[in-house]
Amino acid sequence: MGIIIKSDREIAVMRQAGRIVATILGILSEQVRPGMKTRGLDIIAGRESARLGAKPSFKGYRGFPANLCVSVNDEIVHGIPGERVLNEGDIVSLDFGVIFDGFQGDAAVTVAVGEISPQARQLLETTQAALNAGIAAAYPGARLGDISAAIQNCAESKGYSVIREYTGHGIGREMHEEPRIPNFGQPGTGPVLKKGMTLALEPMVNIGDWHTRLGNDHWVVFTDDGSLSAHFEHTIAITGAEPEVLTIV
Repeated sequence: MGIIIKSDREIAVMRQAGRIVATILGILSEQVRPGMKTRGLDIIAGRESARLGAKPSFKGYRGFPANLCVSVNDEIVHGIPGERVLNEGDIVSLDFGVIFDGFQGDAAVTVAVGEISPQARQLLETTQAALNAGIAAAYPGARLGDISAAIQNCAESKGYSVIREYTGHGIGREMHEEPRIPNFGQPGTGPVLKKGMTLALEPMVNIGDWHTRLGNDHWVVFTDDGSLSAHFEHTIAITGAEPEVLTIV
């Protein structure tokens, strides 16, 4: 399947889905605290989705067992919430999506559990900046590689590495549509960005090396060297001269 161009009506529905995702991630971020179990966050995500008239995208997707991905410290993505207790100084990535009126929204944030180290704080700030750089590069007439290069350059300029095995993606009626959006690449390469494209940009940035390993549950992805990792994501639409972030309140 090629890249799908969305109509203004379809983007309007995705805007509603994105607001729901952003609202729930905001609630979850405020609830993160030392001593809580990660399954508590999953319960909140499910409850708030029902309240807002949406269905969590991840539960059952390719067999994933939870509403929400919760990844802690050296866990990059796809962490399954459960009995793990969050501790002061941890960082926790919350990746969440919903289906609303047949369309998807998808976003992620990494938040501090209590007070965190300056090193961890800088990682979070740099990963957020890398996402912002990717978004700023997403305008009609640019190329996909411009987004990837902007993310990579922002992260690597601060001495961090970007994950290479896992990428951003197109999004719409399906969670994962074309194109794949690597967090590294060459400017001026790849498909031309056009009005009506909807994309999920999601830099995953490590303090250490970019290599990964898969956990025993065959879901959670760890940094291979045990270093901290952060993950930020927005769903955006190419709608005019400037990209529109859909996953905001």
